[in-house]
Amino acid sequence: MLQTRKCSRTRIAASQVLALTAVALALFVAIPATAAAGPVHGNTPRFVADSTVLNREDPTKVIEISLWLTPNNRAEMDKLARELYDSTSPNYRHFLKRDEWAAKFAPSATDAAKVKSFLESSGLKIVGYGPHNFYVRASGTVANIESALHVSLNYYQVRGKSIRANNTDPMIEGPAGAVVRHVQGLDTAEFSHPNLARPVPPSASALAKNSNAVSADASPAADFFSNICFPGDKTEKYTTGGSYPKASFTGHDYGGPSSGLGCGYTPDEIQTAFKLKALYAEGFDGKGQTIIIEDWCGSPTILGDANAFSAKFGLPKLTSANFSMLEVPTKSTCAAPDAEINIDVEWAHAIAPGASILLLVPPSASFQDTDAAEFYAIDYDLGNVLSGSYGSDEFFTAPTELETEDLINEIGAITGISTNFSSGDYGDYSFGGFDPISVSAPADSPNATAVGGTTLALNADNSIAWQTGWGNNVTYLDDAGEIQVPPFVLGLNGGSGGGASGFFAKPSYQSSLPGPARQLPDVSWLADPFTGGVIAISEPFQVPSLIYTVYGGTSLACPMFSGLWAIANQEANGGPLGQAAPYLYTLPANTLYDIVPYDAPGNVTGTVSTSKTASTYYHSWDLVGVPSSQPFYSALWDYPDNQDTTLLISFGTDSSLTITKGWDNVTGVGIPKGKAFADFFFVAPPSSTMAAPK
Repeated sequence: MLQTRKCSRTRIAASQVLALTAVALALFVAIPATAAAGPVHGNTPRFVADSTVLNREDPTKVIEISLWLTPNNRAEMDKLARELYDSTSPNYRHFLKRDEWAAKFAPSATDAAKVKSFLESSGLKIVGYGPHNFYVRASGTVANIESALHVSLNYYQVRGKSIRANNTDPMIEGPAGAVVRHVQGLDTAEFSHPNLARPVPPSASALAKNSNAVSADASPAADFFSNICFPGDKTEKYTTGGSYPKASFTGHDYGGPSSGLGCGYTPDEIQTAFKLKALYAEGFDGKGQTIIIEDWCGSPTILGDANAFSAKFGLPKLTSANFSMLEVPTKSTCAAPDAEINIDVEWAHAIAPGASILLLVPPSASFQDTDAAEFYAIDYDLGNVLSGSYGSDEFFTAPTELETEDLINEIGAITGISTNFSSGDYGDYSFGGFDPISVSAPADSPNATAVGGTTLALNADNSIAWQTGWGNNVTYLDDAGEIQVPPFVLGLNGGSGGGASGFFAKPSYQSSLPGPARQLPDVSWLADPFTGGVIAISEPFQVPSLIYTVYGGTSLACPMFSGLWAIANQEANGGPLGQAAPYLYTLPANTLYDIVPYDAPGNVTGTVSTSKTASTYYHSWDLVGVPSSQPFYSALWDYPDNQDTTLLISFGTDSSLTITKGWDNVTGVGIPKGKAFADFFFVAPPSSTMAAPK
């Protein structure tokens, strides 16, 4: 039975989960601090209750599981994690060293031996131990594991995928039952990367080639991306075969010069827009800091790609002195060029060119492998900042998995490490209202920093023209020469993830926000793929293999913020500052851009005529499919290489989430004003006469 305990990590009763998709949280309860021998409560993914069973797992198949142990003195650990970020506490920013926190909170060798005995007596083989006895990993056949844990492993139909999961909470008999709090590896749910290339209309003639890309040997002067995403206004007129229907649409233009590849921002443009060059001029570029970037599988071309990117945009070269790759917990066998890795490495480097980068590579996207890699990096204190551009849908993630993710992040917070995670690219996760409203994990962790996304428009001199929260609705007006009658509203194409957690209570640093739940995101940066960042990436079977293309998603925002947080740590006399989120809610107004809706005059409107006497006038909100009261910006896009396809794109329309003054569930507290943000954390070195940055 679930019991309430006093701690910062709480969860909502299962009977309340569906209700939370429509109303605010009403009740928080928690897993017992010390589990009794028997069921490991909360270890069954929530999709099991409502999903169709497809088939049983092969009983002869060999899989691995990890049994996570309960930390010692958890209440004291939670209390310390709060005090370290409370400026009135004597423990403020007195972060613990590795041996200090392990001595206080790590499970004992005796407890690990109990788990080892249980596993071996069940016919399983021990394959490894987590640092400081936090977990024991074992392998065995499905039949042996089912027998040992009293579960059945089935495949379930979940959002069009087949996912394995245990049918009920596992049972652990004997002394081990009192110390195990989570069994990983029973389900095959995994993390995914929330990145988006600028969309390609499915009917476009350019679909056969990457029309969003330019090869490495193309001339940047003639063929590169434009920093002017919205060059003006225009009117589009269409006819079908010289007769009806006819259409005319007027409004803002999107895409940049027709002779180029459209919109996409380079490092120089972003550095100028966010006043980062003034930081660099003062010597604050991340020097002495290490940014840990976690991406599974790895890429054999990332170093070459990143150095091509660096050479083109005037960034320092990555060498063995400032770049390394660590494969944990085992060597990866799935390495291939991956846009996510290029986004993370290249844009963390673009924001903090003086910082070192450690690419942390688990062998898969499984919770078991990815959590183990993050825990390793935190346990061994490999850097002050960890950037994770990945997540899972909180609603469909087992409660004990969410608890383990938060535990790892809490240890990071105690040791002075900020764990930053993308808030997701799917708005409120409802996917058109067919799924429960949810948020992204582990960004939902109260001990992590959730990074949301924005849209950015620049002026010709790279100053900021306007910004808004990221959320794109897409509508087809003309599709391969066919006028859409009425215009075909596709709805949300992508948008910053956010909202109230259905699992975690509101942390103290969010006390000013409404409701009892942890709210996402905390902060934001550029994420809209229609105003995205340029990356260099090698594409197999293409000549030349290296191309430049545009990507967005909160996978772009997260490494950008992580780069700036590394610079903030450098300004704090090398840091560590620890977790970023607790600082964000009390920063002076001059350190952040407060992102609000952008609703300039001239949004797209139009008329579609089906005969001489039958015409329909469409307001901008009709074309986007949102209420007339909602402010947004919209533009017409003639897709490159297919002038017969015209899309209407809206900016600032993100599912049920709302962009407002102050904190909001699309952009958090806003975007850092690069120099002012980092300078806020300046601490002069001891016995130094160095003046504070101006």
